[in-house]
Amino acid sequence: MLKSVKVRDYMTRNLITVKPDSELFAAIQLLLSHHISGTPVVDDTGHLVGMLSEGDCLKGIIAGAYHEEVGGQVSAYMTRELQVISPEADIFHAAQLFTQHRRRRLPVVENDRLVGQISRCDVLRAVKEFAQHELKGAMVQAEEYTEFH
Repeated sequence: MLKSVKVRDYMTRNLITVKPDSELFAAIQLLLSHHISGTPVVDDTGHLVGMLSEGDCLKGIIAGAYHEEVGGQVSAYMTRELQVISPEADIFHAAQLFTQHRRRRLPVVENDRLVGQISRCDVLRAVKEFAQHELKGAMVQAEEYTEFH
């Protein structure tokens, strides 16, 4: 059953992160150089305090152009209201959160600390692997059935 597949089995553990006091343009350069569309924002103790997306960066650039102030700190533009998920949650629950909240990624938090991130692509990969495993099992059962009948 798909509900037996856990987030911890498909989440990314080695994350690129930024701090709230990071400069916005340094964070943008980090996103571009690593080809990622967003990153968790963590404090000095590893606690998740926000997320910075491409959209947040664009809002920062627009606000800077409007006020004729270029840049600023990530904390001024990051998203603070976060939807998080536990590493023990099942993939089905993650898929539900992605569709309900229209997110691209979910931070994975355990004991109030960031331990990973799961994306929509990770969920699709889990479903694909699960389906392939189930299909192989069904084929083996069919072969065993035809051998004995």
